[in-house]
Amino acid sequence: MHNPGLTRRRMIAITATALGSAFVSGSRTARAGEAVSWHGSALGAQVSMEIYHPDRVEAARLVESCLLDVRRLEQQFSLYRQDSAICTLNRTGILVAPDPDMVALLDASLAFGELTGGAFDPTVQPLWRLYADHFSSEHSDPSGPPQEKLAEVMARVGHRGLLVRPDRIALTQRGAAVTLNGIAQGFATDKVVEKLRMAGLSTTLVNMGEIRAIGRRPEGAPWRVGLADPDRPGALTETIDLVDRAVATTAGAGFRFDIAGRFTHLFDPKTGCSPSLYRTVSVVAPSATEADALSTAFSLMAIPRIMDIVAARPNVQARLIDADGRMTVCGA
Repeated sequence: MHNPGLTRRRMIAITATALGSAFVSGSRTARAGEAVSWHGSALGAQVSMEIYHPDRVEAARLVESCLLDVRRLEQQFSLYRQDSAICTLNRTGILVAPDPDMVALLDASLAFGELTGGAFDPTVQPLWRLYADHFSSEHSDPSGPPQEKLAEVMARVGHRGLLVRPDRIALTQRGAAVTLNGIAQGFATDKVVEKLRMAGLSTTLVNMGEIRAIGRRPEGAPWRVGLADPDRPGALTETIDLVDRAVATTAGAGFRFDIAGRFTHLFDPKTGCSPSLYRTVSVVAPSATEADALSTAFSLMAIPRIMDIVAARPNVQARLIDADGRMTVCGA
């Protein structure tokens, strides 16, 4: 899993689209095939929408409604806001009468934890605190925190110590804490897509930290999405086609605690260390929530186990690039 200190964990660039222009509302009717675009920031990321709607006033209303939903989710999931629900949970160890979206996302997190044998774990937040404190101190040991401190923190990590019920959420270990940064952006993306689908839209590209396509581009071509190279700013590892699917990418290079890059935002819940199995992991899936969670978990897992999971998940594909630049594709 990864930490909350990242301003932009995801290494995805959108290509061959009109995204990037600010949305401007107006009363005129859009010409056939005209994109209505919006971009801004939310959930610690640059976010955007490109929708095709014949009525720009209605398009503006939809955008504003989606943004209100995203801001509400931010109030639940953001580790930057001390008054958020997740910060309250981490501070007190309990949430009474939690928001249904918080329950749904934590339930999904636990399900992905079970699916991946614990590789996806929302309770790794204490590891982030440990490494952040260690490497922010003067003359910190470049080999990392002392083993005794790591062992002490590891005792608080484990997704089975998170209890989720519709009426109550609780952390069973004193000092335990939760981060949803490995899944919340995907969840928010899916929420926006759900609202736009209910409004009847069939040609849309949504990026709320993760990217999900509704249908195809107006001319019938797939949406083209470029996956950025984490080690070469401005460069792409490849471009992929999206039609009614989502993509998420995780790279350890997104944030490094130390100059050498031995300790990153990706934490193995079993060891407390940062593995370097892959330069980048991209997952294409039916939902952005699934793509988000699996790209995080797969970054910590060996290829045979990834292949097993992908084989059992409909329409899921993993694209792994190792340290030498070799790509392995798991799934169709």
